[in-house]
Amino acid sequence: MGRGAIGRCPNCGTGKLFTGYLTVGDRCSDCDESFKEYKTADMPALLTMLLVGVLLVPILWAGFAVFRPEPLVLFSYIIVLTVILTLVLLRLVKGAHVGYFWAIEERDRGA
Repeated sequence: MGRGAIGRCPNCGTGKLFTGYLTVGDRCSDCDESFKEYKTADMPALLTMLLVGVLLVPILWAGFAVFRPEPLVLFSYIIVLTVILTLVLLRLVKGAHVGYFWAIEERDRGA
């Protein structure tokens, strides 16, 4: 899962897992491990929403309690922080999820 989270092949640890920002490649360029059978579906998005929500609640509380900003200023900070956290965590969670599926050999068998 750790190798997948950093965007590397779960098998060899040197090849790239992603071809784009969130597009999982078909095969590893180094060890030729196939990735197309590992379908993550919506789980990375759900886990990312859960993590961002859990992280933002104390940040929102502390930001309001300590700094006492205007509501619109706080709202704009929270929007920017939410977008940044989501974009960073989504790729990490998706890579870790592919790595987890690889570790337990959970492949998509089709319908």
